[in-house]
Amino acid sequence: MPLKTQWEEQPSLNLTPMIDIVFLLIIFFMVGTKFTELERSMQLEVPQVSEAGALAPAPKKQVINIYRDGRIALNNDVLTLEELEARLTQARASYSELGVIVRGDGDGSFQNVATVLGACRKAGVSDMGIAVRIARKE
Repeated sequence: MPLKTQWEEQPSLNLTPMIDIVFLLIIFFMVGTKFTELERSMQLEVPQVSEAGALAPAPKKQVINIYRDGRIALNNDVLTLEELEARLTQARASYSELGVIVRGDGDGSFQNVATVLGACRKAGVSDMGIAVRIARKE
């Protein structure tokens, strides 16, 4: 029967990386605390406002639907081409970077989509997109 001549070492857990991370976190929080103390000690009077509110977020892109029969709808309001152009011009006056998404009926004439895109360009809208659907593979 063979005898063991070597003792097997028990596995050990190396704590060095964990200790390094804990020390780094301690240093990070100590430095962060110093910056907040420095900011509080500055002799600076920030300006005051009468009303505090969030800055106005950018409006969502306007959705223009073009139906098969040529009807144009902006946010579910049926409009003529001239009315659409006037509405977009008015909306652009309040937000210069207004965007639109044009959704044309797949069985409709592409000329209707091109006419609406031209009206958007006349109104000064530069952020335009066309909505499409990805065909399913069968």
